[in-house]
Parts: sequence; C-alpha cells; structure tokens
Amino acid sequence: MNEANGYAVFFFPQALEALGEAIKPYLQDGPVGPHVVCNEIDTGGALIEMTLQGETRDGQWIALELMVPSNMVRMIVSTQSDASFGFGPRLATPVPVPELPPVGPTAEPATAASGTVPDSTQVPDSGEAAPAPGNEAAKPAP
Repeated sequence: MNEANGYAVFFFPQALEALGEAIKPYLQDGPVGPHVVCNEIDTGGALIEMTLQGETRDGQWIALELMVPSNMVRMIVSTQSDASFGFGPRLATPVPVPELPPVGPTAEPATAASGTVPDSTQVPDSGEAAPAPGNEAAKPAP
C-alpha cells in the first residue's frame, strides 16, 4: 500500500480461493495482507470496477479494468494523502466582512425621523376622515 493516491481493495479468503490464479497477477502482499491497489473504483452495482495501471511487456503503460462481484470484497481503504481525515477539530476559516457603503454628504443622520411612517399629528382640514391613500373604493359616489 505504498501508493500516494488510490484505493486498496481487500478480499475475503474464500474470494481469493475462488478467483484462484486469475487474481494473483494483480495482488500485492503487504503487512496487512494481500490486496489490489487501484487508481479508481466504482462500487455502484453488482460488480466492483477497479481501474489499475498496468505495464505491457513492451514497457507501455495501459489502464486495466478489473471487475469482481461486490460480495467478494471485504474492505476498501482509501490511500488518498491530499486531504485531512477524521473527527479532529477543524480550524475555522475567516469569513470576509463586506465593507459598508460610504455615506454621502446628503445623508440624514441616524437619529433623524423615518419618512416611511405618516405623521399622526396632522389632522385633515374638514371634519371628515380622510380615506386611506390609494383606496379609491372608500370614496362616496358624486
């Protein structure tokens, strides 16, 4: 399992026995047992598809695709070395604070009254109540 990036696929002993001589060229021995080292793996489906790098007798590199039934695989270990793994504490990444827009010379001070609420101290000139703005249906017919 000395590959920097990829996967190590471990098989059940019965699977190695059933596959026999056909799997032996792809197996690597290690302190944790025989396994297949592959660059890519697809576990979706009845077969597990492993993509391996192989070398022909002429010295050319080729991509090999090895497919085995998924019930033969005991464990798949990722040998990725470029990402952190585990449940340890994560460092918070600072979030950039957007700058507030500059206030121009014509802006009102923060303590100024809002212009969106009508002034309740103003009373209409006549004794009738003024209809609500935009409510034309409330006016009596002429």
